[in-house]
Amino acid sequence: MKARRIVWVTGKGTPLMATTEPLLSRRILIMAADGFEQSELEVPLERLQDAGAEIDIASLEMGDITGWDEDDWGDEIEVDLKISDVHIDNYDALILPGGQINPDLLRVDDDAVALIRDFAATGKPVAAICHAPWLLIEAGLAKGRRLTCYKSIRTDVANAGAEVVDEAVVIDGNIITSRCPDDLPAFCDAIVEALQDKS
Repeated sequence: MKARRIVWVTGKGTPLMATTEPLLSRRILIMAADGFEQSELEVPLERLQDAGAEIDIASLEMGDITGWDEDDWGDEIEVDLKISDVHIDNYDALILPGGQINPDLLRVDDDAVALIRDFAATGKPVAAICHAPWLLIEAGLAKGRRLTCYKSIRTDVANAGAEVVDEAVVIDGNIITSRCPDDLPAFCDAIVEALQDKS
C-alpha cells in the first residue's frame, strides 16, 4: 500500500483533523501526445489523485493517446479535452511528461506552446520531466533558469540559456524539472509541495 502524506487541516490556528488528501481542492492539467513516457504520466496521475487532486488530460485531438513503455508502445489513456479548448483559470498546475516522441509532437503545435507560456506567466507550477524541457525551450522559458532534464538534451537546454544541473528535481520559481523516471518520487513530491504552498 502506498504511503500517503498526512497534513493538518486547521481553523483559527488550531488543528482540527488530519487528512491524507492535501490536494483535495486542486485541479491539475497533464498535457501529452502519443509517445509520452508511460511512467511519467501514470505515476504523477496516480500519486496526485491519491492526494485528492482532480486531473484532466489534454492533447492535440480527442480520443486516446498511446504511451511509450521502455522499448515499445505501451498503454492507451483517454483524452479529456483538446489543448485548444483548455482554460488556464480552471487549473492549479501543469504537468509535462517526457518521452522522445511526445514533446517533439507538442513543440511544433502553436496551441501547446502558447498554453505552456501562458500557464507559466500565471505563476502556477509548471512541471516538466525527461525530454519535456524541450517544451520549456520552445515556450521561451529556459533562458536564465536553473533546470535539469534527460541527459541527451542537456546541450539543447544549455544552448537555450539555462543553467543545467544533474539533480533529481530542480525548482526555479514556478518551474519544476526532473531528469528521468527514477526521479518520479522527488518530482511528485515537489508538485505536491508547490500546490500546498499556494493554499
